[in-house]
This record gives sequence, C-alpha cells and structure tokens, in this order.
Amino acid sequence: MLRDILHTLRPACLVLVALSLITGLAYPALVTALAHTLFPHQAGGSLLVDKGQVAGSRLIGQQFAGPGQFWGRPSATSPQPYNAAASGGSNLGPTNPAQLANVAERAEALRQAHGDGPVPPELVTASASGLDPHISPAAALYQAGRVARERGLDESAVRQLIAQRAEGRQLGLLGEARVNVLLINRDLEGLAL
Repeated sequence: MLRDILHTLRPACLVLVALSLITGLAYPALVTALAHTLFPHQAGGSLLVDKGQVAGSRLIGQQFAGPGQFWGRPSATSPQPYNAAASGGSNLGPTNPAQLANVAERAEALRQAHGDGPVPPELVTASASGLDPHISPAAALYQAGRVARERGLDESAVRQLIAQRAEGRQLGLLGEARVNVLLINRDLEGLAL
C-alpha cells in the first residue's frame, strides 16, 4: 500500500517541481529578458527622467491640483492618490449614494473653477485602476481657459499645446484619443509667461 502511494506521488512531485521551475522561474526570466531587450523604456516603467531625477511615469497618473496645471482623473486609491500599490477602483456603482455625493462634490468644484457648463465625466469619476494618467482632449480643452488665465498665457497657445500633445487611438482603432496629464503639465513649464 505505501509502495503504491509512493509510486503515485513520485511522478506527481517531479511534475510539480518541473512545472514550478519552468513556469515560476524560466518563463518569467525569459519574458523579462526579452522585454528589457526589445522594449527597454516600457519594461523600465516608462519613467520620465529630468536632470537625473525621476519626474514620474507616463503610465501612472499623478496628483496635480495647482490652478495653473491641468487636472487629471480623480484617483480611487488610498491612503494617497495614485498609489500604485493600492491600484483598484472604488467599486461604487453609479447609483451608490457615496458615489453620487463624490461626483456632485467634484462637479461643483470644477464649476467653481471653470464656470457653468457640462463637466467632462472623466474629471469627476475615477478610472477602474485609479491610476489613469490620461484625460480626453475635451477634458483638457475644458480646462484650457483656467490654465491660460492662471499662467498669464494666451488661451490659443494652451489650446495649441493640447492639440500637439493629444494622442490618437492605439493602432488607429483601440481606445480613445487622450492627453497625458504629466506630459502636458511639463510642456506648460516650457511656455513663456
């Protein structure tokens, strides 16, 4: 009986060890090596480095709240906004009273900063990951007047910057047009006051 059990367990244990080595070590090492060889910038986190300092990642949003900056989507991560270690949505449904209160509060703050009119939805709702670094060109244009006014710029220059920074759909058909908030805010620093 014990001999039969050992006879059955031995190949199972060998398969477990072999598959663990293949799928747990060899495959991830191969994929990592290929990624770093073929796509070094993306594999390194798409970091934006300025004067030897990491200014942020093109893939993870940051908290911008200054009146002369473009504001991104709200982040659902906690305890701090855009915390990659706590990625995830709020899981509040569209009819949840807490979600409705959050959206109403954010919309009112935006109306106070920008005046009356329709507020772009992504400026009042968090993305599924809570880390989205992009807003739509419409959301950027919604903020153009405030940003130009606060920076003492001509609004047409800010609108031109939005048009230049707008990215189209991936491969021409995936996703929507978007503007990276980190990159456009860094571009603003280069505009003459």
